[in-house]
Amino acid sequence: MFLSESEKKITNEYLENGYIIQPVADQGALEWIRNQYIQIIQSELNISPTINPEQLLNHIEEYVSVDTLNHFRLRMIEGINALEPFREMYFKIARPYLEVLVGNELAMQLRVNLSIQLPNDDSSLLQVHADTWSGDSPFEVVVWLPLVDCFGTKAMYLLSPRASKKLNENFVDRAGKSSKDLYQNIRNEVKWLDVKYGEVLIFNQALPHGNRCNEESETRWSMNCRFKGVFTPYSDKKIGEFFEPITLRAASQTGMKYNPPKVV
Repeated sequence: MFLSESEKKITNEYLENGYIIQPVADQGALEWIRNQYIQIIQSELNISPTINPEQLLNHIEEYVSVDTLNHFRLRMIEGINALEPFREMYFKIARPYLEVLVGNELAMQLRVNLSIQLPNDDSSLLQVHADTWSGDSPFEVVVWLPLVDCFGTKAMYLLSPRASKKLNENFVDRAGKSSKDLYQNIRNEVKWLDVKYGEVLIFNQALPHGNRCNEESETRWSMNCRFKGVFTPYSDKKIGEFFEPITLRAASQTGMKYNPPKVV
């Protein structure tokens, strides 16, 4: 493969571990995103703008209860996705890494998701799963971006490609009767991924992953969005319905429109 040394390093790391964690590619885009969230929060909760943004995010549990969390989270998702530059800013965060791992003709999920996990809240758990088990293409990657430092149980876990291969070979026996049974079976094999604010995680969503109850003293804020090559196979989530082309090149545009001359 005609890859540079830096491209080989990122590629090998992703293939070996199932993920990469890198500094965000555009710090200005990250700050823009977090500032927009802060403004939406202040408007939604009528909070003074003098509160430190990091303090506000890490301790949003002082303003939002478990009972109102999902409504609040949906309001955040609606507000941020309504901002026209948002998805482009999100793309800028990881663009050079995506171009190495996925390609330079990309399709992006139409809506960026948000996870907010309050301390000791067991109502926001994402049980162990692989996205491909529920209709996602194995050609997708997830760009996971924290708005705060995520560590320990405030973060997410992932099963390595090697361990996932062994699991798949004996899945029926190891899966048990529920996702809880499956997690108990692999809990000693998963890796918790510490991702600081200012870093971005890109992982293989075909590998089992999830989260547990956040036992840290701070709230987790993280976004996730799927990307894939425009011309790679789709599964249940189709282009135009779930994905949108964002970096279609000129030759592809002309090729898709090409009609041969009529000879009859």
